[in-house]
Amino acid sequence: MSLTQLTTRAQEGIHAPEVKVEVHISNGLPAFTVVGLPEAAVREARDRVRSAIINSGFQFPMRRITVNLAPANLPKQGGRYDLSIALGILAASDQIDASSLAHYDCYGELALSGECRAVDGLLPALIASKQAQKQAIIPLNNQQEARLVRDMPIFTSRSLLDVCISLNGGTGLPLLDSSADQTRLNFELDLSEVYGQHRAKRALEIAASGGHHMLMTGPPGTGKSMLAQRLNTILPPLSESEALSSASIRSIGHKPVNSHNWLQRPFQSPHHTVSGIALVGGGSIPKPGEISLAHNGVLFLDELTEFDRKSIEVLREPLETGKIHISRASRQAEFPAEFQLIAAMNPCPGGCESIQTCTCSHEQLNRYRNKLSSPFLDRIDIQIELPRLEHSELLGHRDTPQETSDQVRARVIAARSRQMKRQKCLNARLNNHQIEQHCRLDEATESLLMTSMDKLRLTARSYHKLLKLGRTLADMVDEIDIQHAHIAEAITYRQHDRRVGTVYQ
Repeated sequence: MSLTQLTTRAQEGIHAPEVKVEVHISNGLPAFTVVGLPEAAVREARDRVRSAIINSGFQFPMRRITVNLAPANLPKQGGRYDLSIALGILAASDQIDASSLAHYDCYGELALSGECRAVDGLLPALIASKQAQKQAIIPLNNQQEARLVRDMPIFTSRSLLDVCISLNGGTGLPLLDSSADQTRLNFELDLSEVYGQHRAKRALEIAASGGHHMLMTGPPGTGKSMLAQRLNTILPPLSESEALSSASIRSIGHKPVNSHNWLQRPFQSPHHTVSGIALVGGGSIPKPGEISLAHNGVLFLDELTEFDRKSIEVLREPLETGKIHISRASRQAEFPAEFQLIAAMNPCPGGCESIQTCTCSHEQLNRYRNKLSSPFLDRIDIQIELPRLEHSELLGHRDTPQETSDQVRARVIAARSRQMKRQKCLNARLNNHQIEQHCRLDEATESLLMTSMDKLRLTARSYHKLLKLGRTLADMVDEIDIQHAHIAEAITYRQHDRRVGTVYQ
């Protein structure tokens, strides 16, 4: 009888708990059993592993083989355990040297020929392996995302045979070169391509500086989508920890990870036919949705009122908490979702220039209004109307140079650095205690805020959002205290929901 143990890692949401692969070969009738709560793809590893071992030139033991994937209460899915199971069998049958296996976490799906195929969701597992100070053996086709994990020995393999030759003292596996580009940001779009709309550009810079959510309302063709699509061009690059977090979500969501431009903030723009589950995540095996794919980046909802109301309402909790907890009958998972929401909509179903000049019927306006609830609108920090562009603004752009994304990004980075130095988070993420500490007002400014709240019928949440906006406006000009002008400007960005409600009633 012989027993061998090696390690790999499972996928549980964005986490990667360690799995011990225990292989026991004993006398008895030939059998191959996999235990430890394996799902169908893991149970089928028996046939893949048997053929891979034989086609790699080794002998498959015709004895009783038991493979235990511990812990037994953790569900196992996918083909990532194939390589570990095959190596465990070969080590237990004394066909390879098992002395060094304890230093490695092994990942890879095996073809019948013994080729190592790529596995999904590998990046969180590699990050966990690094934290455990382990080395890793991965399929060659996973090297793109694996390059993001630095200062960790990662070896790539083309086949089971290559791994076995290396373990037996032959040609070593190639060591992965972790040299992902950390500085280059390549954008196809630029803010200078948007003509006019100076107030909207100002609001966009404020949103970028403080991480605030933003809703743009205006008739068709005023530049709402163009502005939203250029928001991530004025945002600072991701830090390495933020980039790894965002890339991990893409990895488990079966999305490609670009190691050459991985510090660029994600930008997700789902179509308005998206379901609630696709938007926030879900499924029998919970997968991240659009809001998690936009983690540390931008979620753009164009034609907001065309989205299903239930789909929009599921955003209310993630907008506040920055995470989404998905609970199913047999699985639970929590995914980060600290995204910045940018939405665009027409002022009415007919696309009129503004509510004041709208020719739509009262019934049409009420039906249009009911697509967005007041609790949802209350969670959006900046609400701004975009007027139709004048001919002079379109024709006169050659005489008036437009600011580039690089110029605006420099100011955004400066404003954000002041916030991080003072409170270790962006102004949009301030809690109540931090608001009391960093958003104090003088008597005259507080009187203006109270008067505005009474006239506009703003909620307590809106009160806090006005303070956060005022704090961001002060940071943009490097002011220590929030001034009267900052709160006055912040109020102009919170009138939309109240004014629309008044007109529609």
